[in-house]
Amino acid sequence: MSDPKSTAPSGDGEFGHPEYVPTGTDQIAEKVAAISDEDADARAAGLLAGLANYELDEEDAALLSGEFDDGANFDALRQDPVLAIVGRPNVGKSTLVNRILGRREAVVEDTPGVTRDRVQYTAEWNGRNFTLIDTGGWERDARGLDLRVAEQAEIAVEMADAVLLVVDAIVGITASDEAIVRMLRKSKKPVILVGNKIDDLVQEADSALLWGLGLGEPLPVSAVHGRGVADMLDRVMEVLPEFSAVQGVERTGGPRRIALLGRPNVGKSSLLNKLAGSERVVVDNVAGTTRDPVDELIELGGRTWRFVDTAGIRRRVHMQQGADFYASLRTQTALEKAEVAVVLLAVDEILSEQDVRILQLVIESGRAVVLAYNKWDLMDDERRKYLEREIETDLAHVDWAPRVNISAKTGWHKDKLVPALDLALENWDRRIPTGRLNAFLGELVSEHPHPVRGGKQPRILFGTQASSRPPKFVLFTTGFLDPGYRRFITRRLRETFGFEGTPIEVAMRVREKRSRKK
Repeated sequence: MSDPKSTAPSGDGEFGHPEYVPTGTDQIAEKVAAISDEDADARAAGLLAGLANYELDEEDAALLSGEFDDGANFDALRQDPVLAIVGRPNVGKSTLVNRILGRREAVVEDTPGVTRDRVQYTAEWNGRNFTLIDTGGWERDARGLDLRVAEQAEIAVEMADAVLLVVDAIVGITASDEAIVRMLRKSKKPVILVGNKIDDLVQEADSALLWGLGLGEPLPVSAVHGRGVADMLDRVMEVLPEFSAVQGVERTGGPRRIALLGRPNVGKSSLLNKLAGSERVVVDNVAGTTRDPVDELIELGGRTWRFVDTAGIRRRVHMQQGADFYASLRTQTALEKAEVAVVLLAVDEILSEQDVRILQLVIESGRAVVLAYNKWDLMDDERRKYLEREIETDLAHVDWAPRVNISAKTGWHKDKLVPALDLALENWDRRIPTGRLNAFLGELVSEHPHPVRGGKQPRILFGTQASSRPPKFVLFTTGFLDPGYRRFITRRLRETFGFEGTPIEVAMRVREKRSRKK
C-alpha cells in the first residue's frame, strides 16, 4: 500500500491510465484573470489556514513558508563528486553499478561489450550524494584491445575525482588490466582496486593476486550478491572530496546557455558555424564528426549567448571507439549545464525513434526546449504533408515547445531562434503567485471535480509552486489524484498560464486530518 506521506510526481509521461475527459466548455482562464490579486491572496490565505487541521511534516512547512528555489544559487564549484568505474569487458561493471544504485538501471548481459544509452547516474551512500560514470560496454577490437580499453578508461577518468578499477579476480590480471593501470598512474587520480566475483571466503585468496597490479590492497566484492560492496563504498567515501574538483561550467550569471542537440549529421555544427560567422567547428558528411562540445559566445539578436555544440547522440553508445563514448558523456554533461536545449530535427528525413529519445532526454533533464526544423529550404509540398503528420503522431507530447523552421547551411531564419529562446527561458524561469495558482485550482475543481473512486472523492486543499527552472508545483490533497486527472491539471496550467517551451511538473502530497484528542 502506498505511503500517504509520499510525494507522487506527475507529468506528461504517465501512460497506461485512462485520460480525464472534461465535459462541456468553461472559461477558467477568463475567470482567473478577472480575480484581483487581493481577492486571490485572501482566498489562498484561507486555504492555507485550513491546512492547520492536517498532519504536516517539516518539508511541508518549508514549502508552505514561501521558501522558493529559483535555481539561481547553484554553485558550479559545489557539484557532487564524480566516481568513474573502469575495467575491461565483462568484469561486472554494470552489475556493480546496479548494486551501488540499488536499482536495475544499467543493462546487464553475459555478452562482453553490451551497450546502453545512459552512462551517468546519481548515487548516494550514507547520506552523501555522488555521480557515477559507468564505462561499460566496450567491444573487442582486432586493431588493439589494450589501446582501445586504455583510451576509453582515460576518457572517463578525465571527468572523475576518483576511480574504481574493477578486475575479474577469478580470471586474474590480464594485459588489458595492466594497460588501464598504466594510464591511471599518469592521471594521478585516487584509485580503488576492486576484485569482483568473489562469492565466498574460499575465493578471497584469488583476490590477493591482484596486489601485483601495484595499486595497493584489492577489495574483494561480489557485485551479484552484494558481498563486500558496503565496505567498498565506505572506502570510496574516504577518497571522494566533498565537492567535485573537476572544473565545471558557470551555471549562473553571464550569457544564457544553450545546448545544441540532435542525432549525428543533423546540422548542429553547420548551424553553429553560421551563427558564429566562421568555420569554428569541423563539419564533415561523416556522421559523428564532432567529438568535444565547443563553447561559443555568439552575438544574436543584439545579445550575447553561450552555445555548446554537442556531439551527435547515437542510437546506442557503441564502445567501438572511445571517442563515441566521450561524445555521449560530453553531450549529457553539456545538457546538464545548459538552460535551454535547441533540438535540431532534419525535415528531409523521417522523424526517428532516436529524435524522440533525444527529446525525452531533454525533458527528463528539466531544460527549456526549442525545436528547430533544419533543412526547411529543401522541403517540397509532399514531404511537408507527411512531416506534419509525423509531428502530430510522434511529437504530440512536446506540442508546447516553440518551433522554428531554419536552414543551418544558408542561415535562413536563424534570427527567429531569438524570440523562441526568449519565450522558452522566460517560462522556464517563471513563477506563478500562490494566490493566482489557488484561484486557478479553485475554478478548475469547481468546473471539473475529480471523479469519485471507491465512494471517495479526493480534494485539492492547497497548491504552491516549489521551484522554477523548470516550474514545479506541489498540490496538497486528501487522496491520490488519478494520473489522468493530474495530466489534465498540467494541460490546463499550460493553457491558463502559458509555459511554452518548458517542461512543468505537478506533484502531490496526500495528507490526513489530525486526529482529535479526547
